[in-house]
Amino acid sequence: MNTDASFEIVPVWNNVTPERSAELIDLWARSGAIAGPVNAIVRAREAVCMARAADGTVCGVGTATIRILPRLRQPMYFYRQFFAPEFRGHRQTVPFFLRARQVLQDHNAALAVPESLGLLMELENPQLASRYTLAVEAGTVFIGYSPRGMQLRVAYFDDARLLPPAAPRAHAAAPL
Repeated sequence: MNTDASFEIVPVWNNVTPERSAELIDLWARSGAIAGPVNAIVRAREAVCMARAADGTVCGVGTATIRILPRLRQPMYFYRQFFAPEFRGHRQTVPFFLRARQVLQDHNAALAVPESLGLLMELENPQLASRYTLAVEAGTVFIGYSPRGMQLRVAYFDDARLLPPAAPRAHAAAPL
């Protein structure tokens, strides 16, 4: 694989073909990032953007799924971002995130009724979390800590309007 830190960002929201899904599953398998093929298949369907290295290999992905955080009672895209280890530490995190946010904002704006106010993130990477010490930083707002003790941040869409308060939904993953 090419280890040059530059890559192309490819929007794939609602357009994850079987070939793209296979590429994402391969990325996670190579990196040991997602346990079990079923989890990887489900996550691949949630892809927002993929990162392709100069040689065409998939080296990163952003995924999203709707969640209602009990304390917000508003639908948010729960966003996750992953890069292959050799593509980390090259200051690509924020530009990739901003592109994925724009893809989701454009999608949401085109809907008759918005399905989300923005993105919700749980900063799982301790190194990354240690860099975010301001309450408002890189287009995100700190809103507290998850039950797992990790920073929770939101990035609201431009002109996001509150929706009627929603009842929190149970989710198989750890509660936020």
